[in-house]
Amino acid sequence: MPQWQQRVSYLVGQPVGISLINGQGVSGVLCNVDERQRVVYIMTYLYQSQYATKHYRFDEIQNITPFPGCYAPPPQPYPGPFF
Repeated sequence: MPQWQQRVSYLVGQPVGISLINGQGVSGVLCNVDERQRVVYIMTYLYQSQYATKHYRFDEIQNITPFPGCYAPPPQPYPGPFF
């Protein structure tokens, strides 16, 4: 069993990146994992306010990883006009 399969149920509802066997990748929110049918469902962004739920078979997936946390540096003070 690939390592991603051991932890994937903990990632449901979280933003993830999926690397596929064919070299492509997809990212979005992991919606569901169907162990019986061996499929994962992911909500991906399409355009403007459009989203799509896509599914991928376990045998198409190389790895699933959670998104890393964000680090936003503190805003810099505006120095004002230079006269």
